[in-house]
Amino acid sequence: MGQTVVVGAGIIGTAIAYQLQRRGEPVVLVDRVAPGLGASFGNMASIAVTEFMPASRPGVWAQMPGWTLAPEGPVRVRPSYLPRLLPWFLRFIAASRPSKLRELEAAGSVLCRRVYEDLDALLAQTGLQHMLSSEGCLSVYTDEAEFRADHEHIEILDRFGFRYEILEGNAIRDLEPAVTTKIGKAVLFPDNRSIADPYKLVLALADRFQQLGGALETGEVVGFAQDQTGVSDVRLKDGRDLQSKRVVLAAGAFTGRLSAMLGEPIPLETERGYHTQIMAPGISIRHSLIWPARAFMVTPTAGGIRVGGTVEMAGLDAAPDYRRAKVLVKRAKEALPDLKAERTSEWMGHRPAMPDTVPVMGRSAKHANVWYATGHGHLGLTYGATTARLMTDLITGATPPVDMKPYRVDRF
Repeated sequence: MGQTVVVGAGIIGTAIAYQLQRRGEPVVLVDRVAPGLGASFGNMASIAVTEFMPASRPGVWAQMPGWTLAPEGPVRVRPSYLPRLLPWFLRFIAASRPSKLRELEAAGSVLCRRVYEDLDALLAQTGLQHMLSSEGCLSVYTDEAEFRADHEHIEILDRFGFRYEILEGNAIRDLEPAVTTKIGKAVLFPDNRSIADPYKLVLALADRFQQLGGALETGEVVGFAQDQTGVSDVRLKDGRDLQSKRVVLAAGAFTGRLSAMLGEPIPLETERGYHTQIMAPGISIRHSLIWPARAFMVTPTAGGIRVGGTVEMAGLDAAPDYRRAKVLVKRAKEALPDLKAERTSEWMGHRPAMPDTVPVMGRSAKHANVWYATGHGHLGLTYGATTARLMTDLITGATPPVDMKPYRVDRF
């Protein structure tokens, strides 16, 4: 029996490798860095089942030209990168047609409805149930005007039947006493729970994968060898070749470079995300907090409080601009006035973004033994267990429990 080579040891690739190995498929998991050190290291630890709204809504893209010139705006496009971003951005605008938005909302909601069925099963299989919190997320607003500005979100949740509860005044402080009294309204999303430490979750999954007999390799993929059956070897920069019965490309934002090597370019961009991890924050919070008007999120995770948010479009190679992380901490202190940010670390990572906000999951349109699992945007952790379940079904010839056509690689 030949082996499957899974490229990418973040939450997506590691979960796929684990599930394939569990079903008796010999797997090699390879990444240029150790497991969990990409986007999975610094994500906001949220199982965000209510956050499947397409980013290509007209209200978003209409503001992007102004955001390009605003260093502290919710979306920052570096002017020097704009020419390279243009083809992606044109597809982004094309995904804003009302009929297309409805399709994309439905495709996202289908995945989000499955999240806990698949995640609970994965955590139970691996003995990692303790990694999932029991608390939800609060979306906060200063007043009725800010709340109304977020009406699209609530309308979509109503349409697809996701749970929420509207809170006002002291009811907010009853849940989270550290929140400023300037916040007059909030929405509780009880099903948007969080992970105690997303990096440690990936490490634990990689460990369970190896316990089942899976092989873990460190190396940068630089090419592929092909024969009459398809891709026969995955070539690493250090000169090694990994023989492959099949290949699963799950390298996040770097998957686009790999697909181009196979003559199958994917319109995949990186949304560069920043966080500040605050240890000894001087306060405790139980829920994650989102302030839509300020474009940031706060999550209790990794032994402290993590502050993240906003999007920077600048490609895979540009140096980080940690001013964005500092702006987020300043905004977090508006919501949590007693927050102390003295013991901190800053991070930047690459979220893999498709122009229609829907991930790619399925077989290559050009190579029979190549599969893709990428483009999950800010929902990689949310979709991790579900992607692993669906991809493992597809790869092993089982029938997935959902229609996979909306996620095909050649949909553009």
